[in-house]
Amino acid sequence: MAVRLRLKKLGRRHRPFFRLCAMDARAPRDGRVIEELGIYDPMVPETDARAILKGERIDYWLSVGAQPTRKVGVLIKKYGTNGTHLTQQEEALGRLSGRRAAAIETAKAAAAAVEMPKVEEPMPEEAPPADEAAVAVEGAADAAADDAPAAEAPAAEVAAEAPTEETAAEETAAEEAPVKETAE
Repeated sequence: MAVRLRLKKLGRRHRPFFRLCAMDARAPRDGRVIEELGIYDPMVPETDARAILKGERIDYWLSVGAQPTRKVGVLIKKYGTNGTHLTQQEEALGRLSGRRAAAIETAKAAAAAVEMPKVEEPMPEEAPPADEAAVAVEGAADAAADDAPAAEAPAAEVAAEAPTEETAAEETAAEEAPVKETAE
């Protein structure tokens, strides 16, 4: 099988992104790959930060006879194991990560400045039985009357009444359900 090192196109329209892959020479451009060996993003503003390659694996494939395409050959010459632009690539990646860090910090500062609306938490679905709920409501009402303003006490009473209404609805639904009779 003839192996080629070539670029597999990904991304979308007007935003290309490539993976450097070892592929069968007969496979289509975006077809099945043997191994992915790096990435190439031509939209990155730092020219030397556009390609990130796995040099050891590329050297392996070249040693077993894989042939690179022209563009891949240029990328290997610049950014491979003994590339001519390795120091510039490290500097460019450092500058790029510095920009990202600065952008993340500004985004965090902007998010901290915006006040988010408060969301009320939903009531739990399972309520304690009616006897325990009544005891809990009385204890909560006494504690609320001592510590909180009078406006919050009725809200606690309304919350306690809700489970009794649900049980009444369940009882009426059970009474209305038809009973199946077995024919003997």
